[in-house]
Amino acid sequence: MRFTLSIIALLLALACGSSPTLAQSALEHGAAITDPLSLRELDHGQFGLSRLLLPARSADAPLTDSQLFALPSMVPVGRAIDAEFDRYIQAHKAEFPNESIGAGTSFDFQLFDRALLYSPDTRFVLAGIVNRMDRAYVTPANCGEIRLIYRLTRTDAQAGEKTDDKASDDVLSPRLPMTLNLVLNARKDNAAVTCAEIARRWLASGDWPLTGAELAAELTSKDGPLDLIGPENIARIETNLQIVHAPKSGTREFRTDYLLKVFDYNARTQTFEEATLENQIDRDRILGDAKLRRDFKAWLLNPAPFGELDRGTVLIPPEFLATRAIAPTPIGFSSSRLQPAFGLVQGDAGAADPVFTESDVVTALKKATERGIRLQNIASVAGFERRLNDITCSGCHQTRGIGGFHFPGVDWMAAKPSNSTIVPASPHFFGDQIRRRDILAALRDGKTPDYSRGFSSRPQLRGSSELAGTEYDNGWGAPCYLQHAKGSKNDRSFTPWTCAKGLACQVLDQASRMGMCFVGTR
Repeated sequence: MRFTLSIIALLLALACGSSPTLAQSALEHGAAITDPLSLRELDHGQFGLSRLLLPARSADAPLTDSQLFALPSMVPVGRAIDAEFDRYIQAHKAEFPNESIGAGTSFDFQLFDRALLYSPDTRFVLAGIVNRMDRAYVTPANCGEIRLIYRLTRTDAQAGEKTDDKASDDVLSPRLPMTLNLVLNARKDNAAVTCAEIARRWLASGDWPLTGAELAAELTSKDGPLDLIGPENIARIETNLQIVHAPKSGTREFRTDYLLKVFDYNARTQTFEEATLENQIDRDRILGDAKLRRDFKAWLLNPAPFGELDRGTVLIPPEFLATRAIAPTPIGFSSSRLQPAFGLVQGDAGAADPVFTESDVVTALKKATERGIRLQNIASVAGFERRLNDITCSGCHQTRGIGGFHFPGVDWMAAKPSNSTIVPASPHFFGDQIRRRDILAALRDGKTPDYSRGFSSRPQLRGSSELAGTEYDNGWGAPCYLQHAKGSKNDRSFTPWTCAKGLACQVLDQASRMGMCFVGTR
């Protein structure tokens, strides 16, 4: 495990600090807005958080966090986050009584300083805009979602601190490890515009050779994609906060925990209310409640939801879900309690009384096939367990992320804002762009989209060779499955997970035969 986490730490450092590949630099065009200078213009205008949460406000002045969490609509959000901090600290003291926890580097587990969240010297800055019309299967009438991602940032240290006495333009970012995702319906209720027109506008914007104020002006113009969204589109808020960081010590590897929360917008009360996280299985509650585990098992193993689980479009009923998630990173390649579905499926070391036995899964696979459901991903018990993990919020954020983030975002407050030196999003995000653009094209052309997706670890290529040989598919650092010499022994859920020519799958977990593509021999 120590070797595995060291490899992951190296890859994470490279991902956070290396220049993006040629494929990455254009993959999101037409499906996301990541140009730093344009985002600065949008943040200073109608897409600053104050203009969306306080549309009647005449001034364009930024909304500080002390003002933000004092808003009646946001009071429940602050209250819920505070409760999660208290809950986390209490659980830590019970589990690790000999390891201190608190804000500051003197503690073993360094807690996020809550004072920064409610400070007049911090605010949420627009760091990216992402088209998620690939989620139109959830809300067909609204054509899916548009996500405005804001990064918590200090405003009392905009200049930052010099990283090198000789490099006056290189400064440390004042950004803090938290994002606020304002989720908007892509189409307003009862709006005349069609999903096809919304998709057309987004895809067309990807061909514009513009940046900065010019691009921002076109995006918000009468025919631009952002002209179709505003405060009336707001659906919910999603927060992702690095709640604790534990440096490496003599007894453990380094670890960071991320707190994920969701708050639905109640238009009647005009407040954001704590809600369950989509597909975030409440493992401990299910394992501890005999009726709940029976109900969950019976529901999920039916052919229809089982087929949707395979396709990645399943929507688990709220009675089985949690209202918070802790996503520890890194988790390595071995199955452990750090994963959200650990203990639910037979075969886990700690699964003394699993919800799903091997026989249950095999029977479900057979029934789905007999029903005529063409399974794309789940072909084994291991495939079923991996899908249970990666459909959850925490499981997805543990997979090919930058820390616990998939979109840490653009830092346009830096001295020289650029996407060519700092990667704005994770390998998982960029690897999924081919699928998302394909769905946008289908919507634009009036065709029925294929909303399915592959496992979070490997992108669904849809016949494209755009990612061949890259870290997103089968290139250096890509997740892989070591094939058996005898093909019949291979796990059919993962046989496509091979490496490009010249690379070999270096196994990091012998039990699952999972590893990464590196130069060299096995």
